[in-house]
This record gives sequence, structure tokens and C-alpha cells, in this order.
Amino acid sequence: MAVQSGGRAAERGVDRLKPGSVGLVGVVFMAVATAAPITAMTGNLPIVVGQGNGAGAPAAYVVATLVLTVFSVGYVAMARHITAAGAFYGYVSHGLGRVVGMAAGLLALLAYVAFEASVVGFFAYALRGLVRAQLGVDLGWGWYAAAGLLVIGVMAWFDLHLTARVLGVALVLEVGVLGAVSLAVLAAGGGPDGIVGEAVNPLNALKGVGGSGAAAAGLGLFFAFTSWVGFESTAMYGEESRDPKRVVPRATLASVVGVGLFYVFVSWMIVSGNGVEHAVAVASGAVPGKDGNSLFFDPLGAHLGAWAVRVFQWLVVTGSFACAMAFHQCAARYLYAIGRERFLHPALGRTHPRHGSPHVASVVQSGIAAGLVLAFLVAGMDPYLHLYTLLALLGTMAILIVQTLCSFAVVGYFHVLGRHPETRHWFRTLTAPVAGGVAMAGVVALLVVNRGAAAGAAAGTLLFRLIPYLVIGAFAGGIVLALVMRWRRPELYARMGRIVLEDAAERD
Repeated sequence: MAVQSGGRAAERGVDRLKPGSVGLVGVVFMAVATAAPITAMTGNLPIVVGQGNGAGAPAAYVVATLVLTVFSVGYVAMARHITAAGAFYGYVSHGLGRVVGMAAGLLALLAYVAFEASVVGFFAYALRGLVRAQLGVDLGWGWYAAAGLLVIGVMAWFDLHLTARVLGVALVLEVGVLGAVSLAVLAAGGGPDGIVGEAVNPLNALKGVGGSGAAAAGLGLFFAFTSWVGFESTAMYGEESRDPKRVVPRATLASVVGVGLFYVFVSWMIVSGNGVEHAVAVASGAVPGKDGNSLFFDPLGAHLGAWAVRVFQWLVVTGSFACAMAFHQCAARYLYAIGRERFLHPALGRTHPRHGSPHVASVVQSGIAAGLVLAFLVAGMDPYLHLYTLLALLGTMAILIVQTLCSFAVVGYFHVLGRHPETRHWFRTLTAPVAGGVAMAGVVALLVVNRGAAAGAAAGTLLFRLIPYLVIGAFAGGIVLALVMRWRRPELYARMGRIVLEDAAERD
């Protein structure tokens, strides 16, 4: 299929990603695997319960689900008209202009590059601990990280269909075990306090654990929101999906709403299964010999047996691997999207002649991720406390800012620029995007205020202090690059963020 730039019908000779590689289910699997339910639940829920909203943790997920659903309304409106591997980069460029679009593109690229290395750190940490505990073998975490990066790099060389299948299997397994323990708790009528109805009252999302102030509630809400990071990746696979103008909007809403309802149900049952006081005590580290994962291990062992705990531990590893692989695909497609427009090295915009994958961009991303992991390894840093935590904070701050810009880009595209009046609507393209943008800006504020608590033991490092400046630097770098191109290479500036599929492009 041909591509267009800026709505013109001329063929640009751009290498295409392989069309028709995945359908609706495949795109949903890719997006949900990026959100990584088992990693999000085991990594974030203990913090939301122990340091954030206490027994009201499920309510925080209710609020996050509502906000992100509103955000998605405008997002899918754009997806019905613009299909591009650069997703946010293309959307913001079309709605707020090329200069802001390039800034958003570099921010999104920074986020996904950081996310892969971050999750590889968690994968290496979890796998090392599991192998040591269950098999008695102890290797340095760097070996596990290297193995993970190698497998991810090899798989990304091939058609996206292969990755979608692997992620689909991993996702079904992790959702299955989380769903099984939650249903077991429900069937048993909960724990010591029964099924805690107040846990899902949205008003409790505004309360801190144990009656503490707004700061704790804000921390809980922030970690609830971060459990969805990656859902927006649906749009990146538009060029490789079947019927992208239908698949991407449906996959986005299915990912947001489906994941949200699942998170609410799992967190509700986990709190109920443990009992309110015990859940908070375990999550906050007040129970000797137990950590946050005991929130899941205790109900699993009680209702399904010790074998389920061992399976769950392995699925945390496979889930984190699937998450890292999905983020690799995201980063490679951003490199590809910017490379094919010749703002980075044009070789990044090449696709494999047989597999249709962005193989050059994928190899470069593997090198970047390996370099980041190696830097932390040489510095003697911990794969969980430092690599995972710090790069996750960096990526989250960057992607939340891009999501905020995307909301306002919807308004700019449909109402300020007057594109596609047949789609323009007072709620879908105006009220919902504005509300979503304001809410996302609020989440950014929560991150800024609570970043020290979120970083934990890593808050004293130089990288932690540099995170805001790295984000500002990437955004400013995008602005400078766009302005220089507008001055020196106007023909390249004209195509900035404008390479989209022919059947989904704008028409003058």
C-alpha cells in the first residue's frame, strides 16, 4: 500500500512495515502486554495499598479507569483518520503543529527507549531471585539481562505476528493466574472482612492510608495510573494491522476499559482476601518475613495451593519479559517513523525485505537498551532499586506529558484547524479531550510532587536529580530540531509527522 505525506497523493518511496501482520486480537495483546498486568499488579498495588490509598486502592483504579477512558475518546477519534507508526508523534504534529509534534516525538522516543531497559532490569532481578530460590543456581543479574535482550532482539527481527503470538501466550497465562486467585477469593466470600464494598467507592481514592493526608492519596493515584503505561501503543501498529481505522480505535478502548475493569476486580479481591488491616500491614512492610508480593502469595496459597505460588512467581518473570519485548517494538517503531522522514539517520527507516519489520531501528534499539543496562551494571547499581525504578520514572514522566499534549492536539485538529467536520463532536472531540488533557496534566503534577517517594532508595542518585532536565532537554531538542529544519530544509520540515497510510491520510 502506498503512503502519503501531508495529504499529497505522490508516492514517496518510503519503506513500508508489513501490512496485515496482526488483527484486532493481536493489537490488543500487544498493548495489554505493554501494560503488563502481572507486573503492574505486583509492582504497583502494594505501594497503592501500603503507602497510598490503603483499603481504598481499588477505588484509585476506578478513578484511573474513568480518566483514561475519557482520554481515549479523543485518542481514537484521531486514530480513525491518521494511521502512522509514530502514533503520538503524528497526532500531535497534525493537531498542534510540526514543532510541538517533533518535541512530542522525541519525548515519546525517550520514554520507550527507557522503558525497555527499565523492564529488562526488573526481569533480570526477578529471574535471578527465582532461579536462586528454586534451583539453587546464582548468576549475576547482568547475564539474565543480556539473555533477555538477545532473545528480544532476535524476535523483533521477524514479522510482528511472531511477537504477537508470544505476547499472547504470556498474557493469557498471567491474566489467568490473577483471575483465578481473584475468582477464588470471590467464591469464598472474601477474607476476614468479607468482600469489602467500600474499597471500590471512588471517594476513597481521595483518602490516604490510615487517614493520612492528600500526599498519600496522590501517591496512590499516581501508581494506579502508571499501571496502564503502554496501552496507547495500539496506534503504533496501525500500519501493520488489518483495517487500521477500525482495529486501532477498538483495540484502544478494549485495552483501556478491559484492563481497567480487570485491575479494579483483582485489586478489590486481593484487598478483600487479605482483610483490610492485614493487607495494609503486609503492603507497608509491617509484617515480619513478608513483602508486598505476599498480598498475592497468601491468597494464592490459601485458595489454590503452594504450586500456584510457584507458578505465579514464574509468570512474574515471563510477564516482565513480554512487557520488555512490547516496549522494544514501540521504541523501534518510533525510531523507524522519525528515521524514514530523515530527521535521524535514514537507514532507521528501512524495513526488512522479507519480514517487513523495522529491522535496522530494532537493532539500534537493542544496542541502546544494552548500553543503558551495561552502564548500570558497571556502576554497581541494583537492577530493581536503580535500573528499573529510575528509568521507569524517566519514561513515565515523558509519556504522561506526551499524552497530555495529545489530548489538546485532538481539539486543535478537529476544532481549531477544522479537519473532518463529519467527525467533529461536542463531546468526543472537544469536551472529552479537554477533560482528559487536564486530568493527565494533573497526573504529571502528582508525579512531580511524589517523585521522591516513587524513587525510594534511588532518590539520592544523580540520575534521579537529572530526570526532569532530561525530559526538558528532549522536549527542547525536538523544538530546536524542528525550527532548524524549517529554516534550512523546508522540504523535510513539510513532511514532519506527515507520513501516514494512503487510505487513512488527510485530504485537502
